[in-house]
Amino acid sequence: DLGGDVVVVGPGAESDIEGQVSMIEQQIGAGCDAIVCAPNDAGAAQGALQAAIDAGIPVLAVDTNVGIAGQTSFVGTSNVDAAKEGGLWAAEQAGEGANAVIIYGQEGDNTSNMRREGYQAAGVTVLDALSGQNTTDGATKTMEDLLNAYPDQIDIVLCHNDDTAIGAMNACKSAGVDDMIIVGFDGNASAVDLILAGEMVKATVAQQPYEMGYQAVEAALKAIKGETVEEVINAPVTVVTAENGQEYLDSLAAMQG
Repeated sequence: DLGGDVVVVGPGAESDIEGQVSMIEQQIGAGCDAIVCAPNDAGAAQGALQAAIDAGIPVLAVDTNVGIAGQTSFVGTSNVDAAKEGGLWAAEQAGEGANAVIIYGQEGDNTSNMRREGYQAAGVTVLDALSGQNTTDGATKTMEDLLNAYPDQIDIVLCHNDDTAIGAMNACKSAGVDDMIIVGFDGNASAVDLILAGEMVKATVAQQPYEMGYQAVEAALKAIKGETVEEVINAPVTVVTAENGQEYLDSLAAMQG
């Protein structure tokens, strides 16, 4: 829409932190004019992104705030507030006295920590919180461990992303559990399809990734031209459920043309 050339690169999995850092370094070497990055691990990406800033390349963080000196802008929402919204929705569905477990992402990752904090602030009793390594298989194993540790005690599973939610669902099915409230995060179409099909994934917290991407590129082009860019650009959040899931999918389809 704005006349810029956008090259999109990314590793095959959120857990491939080193792969993403290498891609950042490759784009700097290729002579890009700006970098928009949704870091898999903000701490790990800091060095490469700081090198870009030092080379005069505008750096804009999306979804996860890198927060380094000279960063042009952060485009996203508060992961704490967004996760809290998902936790509050689950608590309302489960009713008073419900128990939850949290399956978070990589150990020490800032986004994971903030989403965990938000879930814990939702007012539900949290029995345990364990890492699912940001993958479906990792979350399946973690959920198996949680079901064994807390038999017949878990009402809600609060997850770091939608792949994790799907892994938790798979573990529940294998264990013969069919009445769990599982909340994902990211608003992926695959998770919304499960929600609409009546599966145990009941909700996903969507941070409007399309809007964040658009706003980030718009701001990057302004920065390249030397125009003023806000240090924080806020994007809305939606808890996608069976009630609004089809509307959400229709909006995604419209955005993608």
